[in-house]
Amino acid sequence: MIYGIGDLHFDYSKQKPMDIFGDNWLDHEDQIIKSWKDKVEKEDIVLIPGDISWALKLEQAQLDLKRIDDLPGKKVFIKGNHDYWWQSLKKINDLNLKSLFFIQNNSYIYKNIGIGGTRGWNSRDSDFFTEKDEKIFRREVLRLRNSLSSIEKNVEKKIAMMHYPPFDMNLKPNEFVEVMKEFNIDLCIYGHLHSEGHKYIVEGELEGIEFHCVSSDYLKFQLKSLYEE
Repeated sequence: MIYGIGDLHFDYSKQKPMDIFGDNWLDHEDQIIKSWKDKVEKEDIVLIPGDISWALKLEQAQLDLKRIDDLPGKKVFIKGNHDYWWQSLKKINDLNLKSLFFIQNNSYIYKNIGIGGTRGWNSRDSDFFTEKDEKIFRREVLRLRNSLSSIEKNVEKKIAMMHYPPFDMNLKPNEFVEVMKEFNIDLCIYGHLHSEGHKYIVEGELEGIEFHCVSSDYLKFQLKSLYEE
């Protein structure tokens, strides 16, 4: 079984209470962990598209990563816009967390399913999009291409993970979706959108790809079943 949930916003230090964004965020970590333990078996996999920990440095994030490592199943991550601690893939891997896999220009194979992805970025038609944003956008498109091109060709299904939604402000697919189509992606999950941002959520089949938003508050902090083999 493959599950998805993004935007965990874990905070071992308890310095970033999420309930400032609404009462629905009260004890959100406990809600996520309970759902996780209720649903996920050892052989399952959980896809987490970014905003994992509020920590600023890896030494601090390690405490949140260890909590996730102790939960059932294998976990696959991409970086979110708030994951400032994610600077060096080598340093993260050197933590030797047994059940965590981090995607950045690489990919992961689960049984006969290939999984790739990247953070993404704000859409080009968003307010205040600058030349600096354009540089980041292009880099993220390249990272998505690098990740998806590393997936073995003989897999039966391909999944793309993104943090930012791969759509313009008018809810139309952007360049990230074009790359997904090039690599025959079957399913794409994304997060990032909260509260009023939920009005920008696009789900269902589009351009031959099945899209799911897995922002934790959108899912009411319950892991979403994405695929049962």
